[in-house]
Amino acid sequence: MKVFVVGSGGREHALVWRLRQEDPSIEVIAAPGNPGIAELAECVPIGADIDALVAFARQRGITWTLVGPEAPLAAGLVDAFRANGLAIFGPTRAAAMLETSKAFSKTLMEEAGVPTARAITCNDLAEAYRAISEIGAPVVVKASGLAAGKGVIICETVDEAQSAAAAMLKDGAFGAAGDTILVEEFMEGEELSVFAMTDGERVVVLPSAQDHKRLLERDRGPNTGGMGAYSPVSLVDQNPGIIDEVVERIVRPTLAAMRARGTPFTGLLYVGAMLTADGPKVVEFNCRFGDPETQAVLPAMALEDSMADAMFTIARGDKLSGDSQFAVSRAAVTTVLAAPGYPEAPRVGAVIGFPPLPRDVLVFHAGTKQRADGSLVTAGGRVLAVTGVGATFDEAQSRSQKFAREIEFEGKQFRADIGWRELERRAGATGD
Repeated sequence: MKVFVVGSGGREHALVWRLRQEDPSIEVIAAPGNPGIAELAECVPIGADIDALVAFARQRGITWTLVGPEAPLAAGLVDAFRANGLAIFGPTRAAAMLETSKAFSKTLMEEAGVPTARAITCNDLAEAYRAISEIGAPVVVKASGLAAGKGVIICETVDEAQSAAAAMLKDGAFGAAGDTILVEEFMEGEELSVFAMTDGERVVVLPSAQDHKRLLERDRGPNTGGMGAYSPVSLVDQNPGIIDEVVERIVRPTLAAMRARGTPFTGLLYVGAMLTADGPKVVEFNCRFGDPETQAVLPAMALEDSMADAMFTIARGDKLSGDSQFAVSRAAVTTVLAAPGYPEAPRVGAVIGFPPLPRDVLVFHAGTKQRADGSLVTAGGRVLAVTGVGATFDEAQSRSQKFAREIEFEGKQFRADIGWRELERRAGATGD
């Protein structure tokens, strides 16, 4: 079997790692890949060129393709592969609108009765100011389009919200992604990331995760693409009906609405849910594996559950045998190491110093580059994802944090509190 993985980040490194863990005989090829992926798979220098990706897959006799990032999905990579009779895991361009247009997604959820926050879609600043006044603070201002995880601003005051709206609609802070914005009610609760692989009807749910979007500890500072994650989340164990509720109240109605529109969704539906007093509500949908949640979920998942088999079934257009949930075999905590200046203006090119890799620690490359002299340097905002695994959350967190401190590069940023809510929840349960 030849599997073609499209992408170059930490998520793709984790996906390649998992495929090889499940079946070392699988031949994996990545485009364009990164130095970490190159240790596990062949990397080919093909970027965001749909025709070149299709031609390569045909030429090399690829069995099926896995798309990591959202941009190729938004550009119609799945449509092009299917038009050429090539098996591919991911949604079509039309189905990917669940992520690429928050305005579309919100409308669909409202029509399908999927629980989510009230939002007003705005195309100009006057509309936005009226919406902010109507909803009041705290309020969330969102760019409708793709903004690399940074287009969501939580505003504590009306003035902050007006400034955020002006930055998007007037100043073009997120380019075309911010030409339409959503002014949305702020939801109280704790976030949960749920990954559901689907053939358009049946679903396979992966272990739960929690992301840490803000740059600074205790969820302060600007939004980022994600500074860390952990899996599983004890809230799910304490409330065993939560995942079933997410599937029944959110995933199934969404899939049914997409089928009714003639744009069935297949691939990985990522539900960013808020666990409110009224039950889980959708914060956002993504149409691909999350980053950095994937770097925690896949190492936590039991190896007996074959993710590759399910993805291949979906990629070739077949139906899953039924609904299921993949089991957890251990805890995993991922700490992201970011370049100085991230997220606004990351500075790259610093040499990375690696100590020997200990047992029970995985390092997934996200923004790295190997120079001709063999040295590894930073090449992106998020540089590395350090995942510690263990029998308990405490073990996993300790291993992740310890090795995150030991990796060296100039100006390194990371959060030392990944999983802080988990620790507080447990401390409260024991009365400590």
